[in-house]
Amino acid sequence: MRAVADSDQRWIPWMRRALQLAALADGHTSPNPLVGAVVLDPSGALVGEGFHARAGEPHAEVGALAQAGERAKGGTLVVTLEPCCHHGRTPPCSDAVIQAGIARVVVALTDPDPRVAGGGLQRLRDAGVEVLSGVLEADAAHQNRVFVHRVQTGRPWGLLKWAMSLDGRTALPSGASQWISGPAARAWVHRLRAQCDAVIVGGGTVRADDPLLTSRGLRQPEPLRVVLSRSLDLPDQAQLWDQSVAPTLVAHGVASDGADSERAQRLDALGVAGVTLTALQHCEPQQLLEVLAGRGCNRVLWECGPALAAAALQQGCVQELAVVVAPKLIGGAAACTPLGELGFTAMDQVISLQQIRHSSLAEDWLLQALLPTDR
Repeated sequence: MRAVADSDQRWIPWMRRALQLAALADGHTSPNPLVGAVVLDPSGALVGEGFHARAGEPHAEVGALAQAGERAKGGTLVVTLEPCCHHGRTPPCSDAVIQAGIARVVVALTDPDPRVAGGGLQRLRDAGVEVLSGVLEADAAHQNRVFVHRVQTGRPWGLLKWAMSLDGRTALPSGASQWISGPAARAWVHRLRAQCDAVIVGGGTVRADDPLLTSRGLRQPEPLRVVLSRSLDLPDQAQLWDQSVAPTLVAHGVASDGADSERAQRLDALGVAGVTLTALQHCEPQQLLEVLAGRGCNRVLWECGPALAAAALQQGCVQELAVVVAPKLIGGAAACTPLGELGFTAMDQVISLQQIRHSSLAEDWLLQALLPTDR
């Protein structure tokens, strides 16, 4: 990361504005990153703003330049991510910048996508455009952490969420769990789903809770609902099978009793898409994430039971944690806890969370944290 020189400080307020613009599309741009841009005329006055709203629509630079028009000539473009230099669904942004007559480009973050990776900035320099990079780089990297993670690892950013009582229980001994958290917390979950490209549960959650797993209309289209099931032992009737509400994908292994073919046909008759995960004849979270990355998912939400949550953690499929804690005491079976066995035998093996944040959701508490990257 490059330190910003004193002479660069004047661009910081404009970069903050560009980051604010980029955040307006959070959860809607996958597989693309979040990008915001502002255009200043030669006198330094703001003449154009833009952000990338969703994949296939104009990029932030193009929108800001269109708003600026002829006033962009000889001016400065401040943008949160390096302008692209390749043809995708839209033409290269670096060409649009050059054609607009921009004299200077100020960039926060170099694009990690190997199709760009510094090539956009070099193209600008070759055209005689002054390029300044690294302004608020850390802020831009945090904002686009899910995109960067997917590009670098080939898997979406994983967020694991659960709600529990103050004594760490997620359900009564009978299995009943509705509702541990209050209305404000449940509304927050709907907003969280709207920021994710897919919501993942296991077969046990489908059988026990019959969840809907939508954002309740906060996002259109709704995030992909994903069921991870080793054996396809799933109910014939479930809210997830209604494809008019939101799409559902069932990822499954190969059943030992050979019944998976018949079960898959039943789901197919309902219009539910399926994908077989066959590595080692098991259905693993890591495999599923590779499939979802191929479908353009940048961020996925794990809303699963304890066994699948533990497997996702063990396989490095979770990068962030969100826990709703209700001021209630439930007691009872230790099995009604959010995480299954992680195999730790000593305290120096446990997972220590980072960048912990806490807030309130009416009567409930919300704890959010990142998992260490060196696990």
